[in-house]
Amino acid sequence: MLLTICHETTYRYARAVTLLPHRMMLSPRTSHDLKPIRTLISSSPVADVEWTQDVFGNLIATASFSEMADMLTVSAQLVVEQGAAAWPVFPIAPHAHHYPFAYSHDERVDLGALLVPEHPDPQGRLQAWARAIVAGERTDTLALLQDLNSAARAGIAYGERHEEGTQSALETLDRASGACRDLATLFIEAARHLGFGARAVSGYLYDPPAPGDDHAPQHGATHAWAEIYLPCAGWIAFDPTNSRMGGANLVPVAVARNIAQIPPLAGRYTGAPEDLIDMTVKVTVSADNLNIAGSQSRTAGDMKWNRD
Repeated sequence: MLLTICHETTYRYARAVTLLPHRMMLSPRTSHDLKPIRTLISSSPVADVEWTQDVFGNLIATASFSEMADMLTVSAQLVVEQGAAAWPVFPIAPHAHHYPFAYSHDERVDLGALLVPEHPDPQGRLQAWARAIVAGERTDTLALLQDLNSAARAGIAYGERHEEGTQSALETLDRASGACRDLATLFIEAARHLGFGARAVSGYLYDPPAPGDDHAPQHGATHAWAEIYLPCAGWIAFDPTNSRMGGANLVPVAVARNIAQIPPLAGRYTGAPEDLIDMTVKVTVSADNLNIAGSQSRTAGDMKWNRD
């Protein structure tokens, strides 16, 4: 399935400001079931772009601006081939079929901080919450993770939060509400308390339209979920917001220890705080059967980069 993603972020300022370098994480990650076909990023005003990779292998574009502006727009047009199975079968190592199991020494060393909860749990409330989900002394590993995935959503109201930052796992439990990044953080922290290697993922979700409306674009925002490392199977996606397991309909852009490390766009400007009037984000995701392999598009003046 080919997915077309349009992602536009616009900042408006009360007066022309000096734009400092902006860090963009908008390029989809390549995997055995996700193939980027086209990645086209543009900005207004124009910028010089430098591409790098971080410690997690995420592609980062850093845009440097030479002129002042009272508005900044960054647009990404992405086309990917998404081939993840809706009902995947994971080749988990036999010793990890049942929980608890032990990671090898090398796996523990390599997973490192991804095994360690990040937020304080002084009274052991989160650990107790996670432990209560374990069905018995020896239980099926995937079944446990699916139960944890469902528990991170059960009784918690989902809602978009436009303010910056991510709630701690205990905040989400206490408030009984959170955005996708908050639910993912709750799942990740609980999984680490149970001894799993877990990491955060940011990207996009394709929500298939109702029958008869097959080509309607899906309006929304960027999405956040989690991945758990299981021996032999590797990293397995868990989306607590939608109680789903596996990579079907997900387009990962970046992975990290926590959500705060992987914002789609981050940057500053020189000026007063009140100079920023607002920020708007528009995202659409749609299925596309067009054959665009090998196509190229470059526009003089705009910052653009293609990967075909």
